[in-house]
Amino acid sequence: MSLGFFRADNLPFDSRPQLSRIFVEGFYIWLKHFSKDKQILTHAFTHIFNLQYFYVAVEGENIAAMVACTQGFAPIKLERKAFVAAMGFLRGNFAYFMLNRHMIRNSYPFALSPKTGSIEFVATAPEYRSRGIAHDLILYTINQNPYDAYVLEVAETNRTAFGLYQRLGFTEIKRVKAPRSSGAGNFIYMRKLQEE
Repeated sequence: MSLGFFRADNLPFDSRPQLSRIFVEGFYIWLKHFSKDKQILTHAFTHIFNLQYFYVAVEGENIAAMVACTQGFAPIKLERKAFVAAMGFLRGNFAYFMLNRHMIRNSYPFALSPKTGSIEFVATAPEYRSRGIAHDLILYTINQNPYDAYVLEVAETNRTAFGLYQRLGFTEIKRVKAPRSSGAGNFIYMRKLQEE
């Protein structure tokens, strides 16, 4: 069966549970501070996705990869009640506070023009990795949006993602020291200019 590429809100099924599983698998290195149980994390994050900003690669009814694209704002929403219900009062509130601080309020360390889009939440389901799907999905996402340039952030320690973005034509424009607790070393900011 071949892959198709879609905006997530155009799928004929609710993609949030699969997006949450892929998100947890892809970002577990940071999410495990809230819970080491991936099922609990997947349940906790199912609500967060604003589907109109997410693009997906789909095989049948299986989501293989995801990418978000916005104009520099967070493509997610966080509900404290959902985190508390999934993780309990203390952990749920802690997760909500920390994620709100780092994923919603955090912005790029430079101004984005109205003609610049941001690529975020790039992740591939474990069973679909090493097949070039994220590469093709990012290209599809860029071609579906009107921006003249695209930016993204990648952890210095994520060499695989950094290489992918370089192959797509993104170039480094800035480095910012990451919090020591993140284990990311530096956050690398990259930009790709669209060809005329």
